[in-house]
Amino acid sequence: MKLVSYLREETDQLAILVDGQLYNTQELHPDLPNNMGMFLMMWEDVIDVARQADASLKAGKHPGTAKGIPVESVQLLSPVPFPTSCRDGYAFRQHVAAARRNRKVEMIPEFDQYPIFYFTNHNAIQGPGDIHCMPDHFDKLDFELEAAIVICKAGRNITAAEADDYIGGYMIMNDMSARTLQMEEMKLNLGPAKGKDFSTVIGPMLVTPDELEEFLVPAKPGHTGNNYNLKMTCKVNGIQVSEGNMGDMDWTFAEIVERCAYGVNIMPGDVIGSGTVGTGCFLELNGTGKLNDPNYTEQWLQPGDVVEMEIEGLGTLTNTIVKEDTDFSILALKKNV
Repeated sequence: MKLVSYLREETDQLAILVDGQLYNTQELHPDLPNNMGMFLMMWEDVIDVARQADASLKAGKHPGTAKGIPVESVQLLSPVPFPTSCRDGYAFRQHVAAARRNRKVEMIPEFDQYPIFYFTNHNAIQGPGDIHCMPDHFDKLDFELEAAIVICKAGRNITAAEADDYIGGYMIMNDMSARTLQMEEMKLNLGPAKGKDFSTVIGPMLVTPDELEEFLVPAKPGHTGNNYNLKMTCKVNGIQVSEGNMGDMDWTFAEIVERCAYGVNIMPGDVIGSGTVGTGCFLELNGTGKLNDPNYTEQWLQPGDVVEMEIEGLGTLTNTIVKEDTDFSILALKKNV
């Protein structure tokens, strides 16, 4: 099942996507909520009803009073417009190893010992469309090609062996990054904040695990949980700059969920990203380019750039970079000491 949130009469409307048409959930069956937040809260009570409606639509039947709306005719939102939280993991060893190699430091052994994550600004989640950036964001503005999941039922102290049952579905994630802000603040060892908190993009739809069963592959040796052979690409202004695969995740989402839920309640609506796939950002690509050629010209996102991320089975997430009409700079506010 493919679930989409779109803007309808100034609020978020949940719909099932079939053959390019959107069908509003509450019009398919009166028991189905009309927004993703309630759908996730009621997941175990409504998921079978939604699956039956989805199966009917795929069979050419239109249950209830639902009429199809062309998906291209609406303004898509994030599939989960109001996440209860947003964590981002660090699952791809290739990306971590390349980034450290480019900085001429050894691979950190802790990566292979346990999965890690950080919290980002769940109020800055957005879907397809314009990404509004301040002047300081354009000081090495970057994309990050990732996948993401959403939690569909509450839990605590969940083991990796059972964690896949808590995953409602999968989405594309673009963890936007302002690298100069990020690198400056991380010198103080509190992790990324202003470098990351202005926009995290997810979408264009939430795809439930049953849609992806044909892509299942074994987890890496010594790891537990579902893994999927899904090609990942990113284009900037129509030119492909990144290519990877979800199957290259070293830490599975199940293992990341296990760590997230240790001693903590995870909630329906919690979004968790995979971390950047290998080659999945300009920071890594520029570092590799300069390592191989000192005269390599770095590339960063600019106003007007169009970023298209595609993951097989999860759709294409498209955004345009927009510069805010201001010269306000927090980098200029640094104290001289």
